[in-house]
Formats: sequence, C-alpha cells, structure tokens
Amino acid sequence: PGMCRESTNWWLEEPGGARKPTWDIASTAMIGERKGIILVEAKAHSTEPSELGKTLGSKENEGSIRAAICQANAGLGGAQAGWNLTTDSHYQLCNRFAWSWKIASFGVPVILVYLGFLNTEEMSDIGQPFRSAIEWSDVIRSHADRILPSTAWESPMDVDGASMRAIIKAVDLNWSVDSY
Repeated sequence: PGMCRESTNWWLEEPGGARKPTWDIASTAMIGERKGIILVEAKAHSTEPSELGKTLGSKENEGSIRAAICQANAGLGGAQAGWNLTTDSHYQLCNRFAWSWKIASFGVPVILVYLGFLNTEEMSDIGQPFRSAIEWSDVIRSHADRILPSTAWESPMDVDGASMRAIIKAVDLNWSVDSY
C-alpha cells in the first residue's frame, strides 16, 4: 500500500478522478530470487502503437506527470544514454517505461513485456494485423526509435539495485469463435 500511494503521488498531484496508466496484464512473479512484477502492454494491429502525446487533464496533474516522466528519463540515463521519455509524443510508450522505472526504484524487479498478438483477423477493419514475431518486433522497435535506446530491449537495466527488463514477445493464439 505504501508503494501504491507513493507512486500515485509521484504521478498525480490531484489523484481524485484522475486515471493512472492501465495495463493489459499485470502479475507478480519470482524474478531471480526476488518477488517482482510483470507488466504487459499488448497490441494486435498496426494502428495501435501511437506517436501521439498526451492531452492531459488538470494543470496540476499535467505538471506532475511531466515531472514524473522527466525523473524516470533521468533515472534511466537521460538523453546522453539515448532515453527521450516525454509527454509530447509516444506518450503510452513513455509512461510504460516511466512506471516500470518507478516500480524498480522501490527495489522491485520489473519485466515489461511488449506483447504482439499475431493474425488477429477480427481486427483487420481497424488496422493491419501483425503476421510474424519478426514483423511485430520490427514495428515496436521502429516505433520506439528516438525515444528509447536500442539497448532498452532485451538487456536488463539496474535501477537502484533492482532489475528492470523490457522484452518484445509475440503470440499467435489462432482462436476462432467457430472452434468452441
């Protein structure tokens, strides 16, 4: 509860009614010898990775979120190390890495998974489905270019003694309503 309160106050000046980022999947897990958390951001088609910045709500929360992302960016090594987390573009990508960093700063290991669902034909009216793990990896790496260093993927980062790792995975569930 203390970490939840601290992270909410780090992110929001006025939390009442405001939304924190939501995850597609969040789970605790043993990471090495420590209890940690796995955070999953899932995408199923080409229009989901967005380069949009965040239209923020209240002025107070806008300043707080900007400061939180700036702090995470500095904590990860800043522009000199290739980190360019911002609220001005790629907001969802930036807030995912900022929150992962914040959780790791509490000494909790974090694995951030960017999960691509493959061959989601039911979504083809919204965007082109990803066809392969390589395509998905290329899309997300290209999307993150100029925002994250290429070393952000697959290589563990040390955050105050806790491991933070971002990985790209793909899954083809090949499910259909007709098969049930």
